[in-house]
Amino acid sequence: MIKIFKIIVVVTLLMSSFFSIANEECSSCHSKEVSDWQQSHHAGAMAQATSDKVLGDFNSVIVEHFSQKALFYTKDNEFLIDLTENNTKQTYKVSYVFGFTPLQQYLIEVEQGKYQVFPFAWDSRDAKDGGQRWYANYETEDVKPNDRLHWLQPLQNWNGMCADCHSDNLKRNYDVEKDVFDTHFSNINVGCASCHADLSKDHKTNPLPKTNKVKPTNMSGWKITDKSNIATWQGAKRDNSFMEACYACHSLRSPLTDGFSSDKHFLDQFSPSFLEPNLYHADGQIKEEVYVFGSFKQSKMYEAGVNCLDCHDKHTMEIKSQTNGLCLQCHKSSEYDVPKHHRHKQASQGSQCVNCHMPTNRYMGVDDRRDHSFKIPRPDISIIYDTPNACTQCHDDKTNEWANTALESWHGKAAPLSNKEHAMLALRSANSVPLNIHLGLINDTSLSEIDRASAITYLASTGSVIDDAIISRWVNSPLPLIRLAIAKIGYMLPESERFKSYSKLLTDKFKAVRVAAAQNLSYQNNPSGELSEAIVELAQSNKVNSWRGEGHINQSMLALNKRDVTSAIRYLKKGIDVDPYFDPNYVNLSDIYFRQGSQEKMQTVLDQGLAAIPNSAALNYANGMAKIRSNKKVEAIEYFKKSMELEPNNVQYAYLYYLALDNAGLTAKALDELKQNLRKYSNARQLMELANSFEGKLREIGP
Repeated sequence: MIKIFKIIVVVTLLMSSFFSIANEECSSCHSKEVSDWQQSHHAGAMAQATSDKVLGDFNSVIVEHFSQKALFYTKDNEFLIDLTENNTKQTYKVSYVFGFTPLQQYLIEVEQGKYQVFPFAWDSRDAKDGGQRWYANYETEDVKPNDRLHWLQPLQNWNGMCADCHSDNLKRNYDVEKDVFDTHFSNINVGCASCHADLSKDHKTNPLPKTNKVKPTNMSGWKITDKSNIATWQGAKRDNSFMEACYACHSLRSPLTDGFSSDKHFLDQFSPSFLEPNLYHADGQIKEEVYVFGSFKQSKMYEAGVNCLDCHDKHTMEIKSQTNGLCLQCHKSSEYDVPKHHRHKQASQGSQCVNCHMPTNRYMGVDDRRDHSFKIPRPDISIIYDTPNACTQCHDDKTNEWANTALESWHGKAAPLSNKEHAMLALRSANSVPLNIHLGLINDTSLSEIDRASAITYLASTGSVIDDAIISRWVNSPLPLIRLAIAKIGYMLPESERFKSYSKLLTDKFKAVRVAAAQNLSYQNNPSGELSEAIVELAQSNKVNSWRGEGHINQSMLALNKRDVTSAIRYLKKGIDVDPYFDPNYVNLSDIYFRQGSQEKMQTVLDQGLAAIPNSAALNYANGMAKIRSNKKVEAIEYFKKSMELEPNNVQYAYLYYLALDNAGLTAKALDELKQNLRKYSNARQLMELANSFEGKLREIGP
């Protein structure tokens, strides 16, 4: 049976729903703050395409990239682009600019109220740094119109993907049935309201700034005592809850509402991603574009009570110092800002704290962003788990072994990794560990909240059996990410176990938890009032994301849980119309038709999907299963083989390919190829068992 896709949409940028007032109105009383803000990236988040805002060269410049050719020019005070692709030329008008440094993007209104991000951006860095040029958003790829990453597809849509983090008081206002947007904002860029909530009320009832509920005394602050080389917070207790507003735009998450407000908790408006192996390296360093939430939450800085404004100015948002002085606010200079510690020439790049403890990754072609997990360089871990480290990122002509030897000569041999550390690194590498060790990590209170929560979500790939006795402490945890994590994997519980302690999550303090729990309890025929209310919230959150394929597949899963197959089919068909290159909708729809006994409809959907996305591993695998069901064993082999080639680390795809060879009477070929590839699959248990089975079968057959 084909595995039904369970996908929760992760949207890379989000929304704001404030009752905003114009930033100009604030300047009469807060001129210094507004002046500082005008220097920020927030102020330049978005603007109309006017001569003083457009940074790109529109002086009849031609740029070619694989099958695309763009001519940038001006006419009648408008910024125009002639784009030729598929041998067809189309003229587009630039409506808005997006950002200003280190790059600027351009928004095109392709339909009334629907804006897409143009596939070329302007590198606004200095020419000496390689800037002042046009470049393709996907510099190494020829993104064709039948690709989900093509600029006219939903993933490049401003209304859904970008708008809410770039403007105040923004509402998508997406009409699901008509597939149209009526998006509005009250302030074009990220202004006062994004951080200060509802400013339309009198300041007496809504005082500013809203950054600390308990105002520290003059004696409060980070102070280095005689007994320590690192500062601790002294004085009145800090309230860092204002960072919930920062997380709204500086995290990878799925929106739960059409709009957000900075005076509401992050988890009441979004469901964040955890430290998933495809997003983070095994040691927790950032891999993909995940922003700051996930890395900062795992850091010692966060655990110590450091907040965003300890390093960033509250209005310019720039870091307070470009020198080591930033870190020396809390770290004793005589201990850390000396060659004995950093082992580089003073004032050199290698002596800068951030270059060793906050290495950069490059995103969007030119945007270097620092890792906020503040790791210590560990080339010894890199040797085992293929993680990056600052040493070889800078000395890119050297090996991890060289870096490890150098660190050992300076600071002594690193303490051997404990069994606990090895286990966590293995889990983050998408490998399994014994269940008792796995549970031990989850229940280890010395680990960060996000590490423990992520470990809960890793259970989903282990096939382990969990029950109420195991999860009850997580359900009752005071840590919201722990509760959210178990809410998300509630489907692992037998149905009889879900209405024990797990059902308490339906009345959780935070919407993210309630919605996740509702997804796994919505199969009930006669849902209680609490479940019914949570299901309504779930349906609303799915609807918010229905401008792209993920929202529709989530709605279909909810419909299937409620045994409403007709609605599930309707949602999946709509998802295919809206997002034709999103393969899970085809796979799930074909599986519903198979369950209904309609193999003809099943095959029609799979053929439609493969015509649209021929290089989808999931669709090739699903089609292989369809051929098996139709007793076309030989035809199935080619589809299983292609799925395995497209996703070479997927054990299930490999397993079915070798099994299909065996079913077609090609057992010897299957065994030979399987033995050659076992190491590539880390000697996966199921493949080892399959190889043993083939050997036994061949022995019985004889020479």
